[in-house]
Amino acid sequence: MNKTLVPQIDSLERQWFLVDAADQTLGRLASEVAQVLRGKNNPNFTPHLDTGDFVVVINADKIRVSGNKATQKIYRRHSGRPGGMKTESFEALHARLPERVVEKAIKGMLPHNALGRQLFRKLKVYKGAEHPHAAQQPKVLALDPATSAP
Repeated sequence: MNKTLVPQIDSLERQWFLVDAADQTLGRLASEVAQVLRGKNNPNFTPHLDTGDFVVVINADKIRVSGNKATQKIYRRHSGRPGGMKTESFEALHARLPERVVEKAIKGMLPHNALGRQLFRKLKVYKGAEHPHAAQQPKVLALDPATSAP
């Protein structure tokens, strides 16, 4: 009988990846970043452990969406109080906080439990091309050009 190997968390070497979101489609970028955060690109992937890498997304203000989503997509949040539902269109939220749009898309593709919250903390999103993670020497993550086409 073969034994299943479970990787030791302290022995994992986490890498840093840099993703340029300029002219990328939001959902396609989010799905690939979520897979890297989850660790599905690593040979020692384990579903119940955090085996993923860190991801830095830059140029979040240059992300695009297909179709009529710019005007029709609605983001909702609730304050917890009666009547506290707030709604905001993609255009309005993207103009106000472009990082939030990318964060929400990626967070929705992670597990909805404590593991997902832990994975989400390894995501760093920035509006422009500047980021404070140069000391980590992030590698450029090449996204599939066929999936980023309109």
